[in-house]
Amino acid sequence: MAFSAQELQDAGKIALDFHMKKSPIDQVAVERPFMKSLMGKKKSFPGGKQYIVEQLRYRYQSNFQWFNGASVVSYNKRVTVEQAQFPWRSAHDGFSLDEDRLAQNGIVIDDNGKGGNASQAEQVQLTNLLTESTETLRLGFEEKFSMYLHLDGTSSTDAVAGLDAIVALDPTSGTVGGIDRSTSTYWRNNVSTSLTAPTTASQAATFLAAMETMWRACVKNGGRPDLIFAGASFIDAYIASLTLSGQQIQYAGGEARKLDGGVGGVYFKGIEIQWCPEFDDNFGGFVSPSTGWTKRCYFINSKHLTLRPMDGQDMVTRKPPRVYDKYVYYWALTWRGSLTTNRANAHAVLALS
Repeated sequence: MAFSAQELQDAGKIALDFHMKKSPIDQVAVERPFMKSLMGKKKSFPGGKQYIVEQLRYRYQSNFQWFNGASVVSYNKRVTVEQAQFPWRSAHDGFSLDEDRLAQNGIVIDDNGKGGNASQAEQVQLTNLLTESTETLRLGFEEKFSMYLHLDGTSSTDAVAGLDAIVALDPTSGTVGGIDRSTSTYWRNNVSTSLTAPTTASQAATFLAAMETMWRACVKNGGRPDLIFAGASFIDAYIASLTLSGQQIQYAGGEARKLDGGVGGVYFKGIEIQWCPEFDDNFGGFVSPSTGWTKRCYFINSKHLTLRPMDGQDMVTRKPPRVYDKYVYYWALTWRGSLTTNRANAHAVLALS
């Protein structure tokens, strides 16, 4: 008894589809809050374009004048719209099974078989093998996908420009969405990167004042941040600031902290500061920035930072055909799209020095 080659490929595809539907992205909410928030508000775009375009109003170009009686007034032609162009990228992860490994697990493949001949033992073995492979494929994809959504895109020419590029520690240089930040001041995010973890009431006041300043800068042009993400070092410094300044740490409902030695939640302006575990080891040591991620805090307005998958290309399960010169079967997961913003000054990054 044996599986046909087509049965094997179909079984792998079905197993992968099942695990993608059964274990949605929300399952990683605690570990990867930034990716979860992006996935929850993603907006697709039609394929066939080189770029994802965001329309920006970058000035009013007012021709306002006072006049009296028959005074001559003037008119102007207004050019108030700029386009930010974000190139879309393609992501892939996949696994393979060769016939020797299948045979070692008691699974036989017969190219000449019509199918339907596999024994119950073979079906059980194949199910176990595919379950482990498809689960780790999904989890591995999510781990790397989340990491690259945070990074600046310089680690690979084919990677998306993530949070570290759009909400940069130095927003006065570089190009984002095809717009030069050195000359287009409206296209800069807000930043405060010289904060000190407080040990005195004075330092605590300075720390909290910097957060207030960044908040106002984000709100200045309309809207307000609705997401705050931070590493453990920044959160610890914030808690210390509250304590040193004599403020009582509260739960969201306003109830004073119970004497349990822990804090139920940390908030700023009523918004929870969400801890990102990925920050604390610089994404498993993949990067080593001068300002470690654990020291950072991001104010994000989710209306102006969007994950943009291509239509029909959002976490697609694949089963490429077996090549003629290898007795190997393949399954994969792919994604195409980008991360975009349409108002850079709606966001801010703060960091400990």
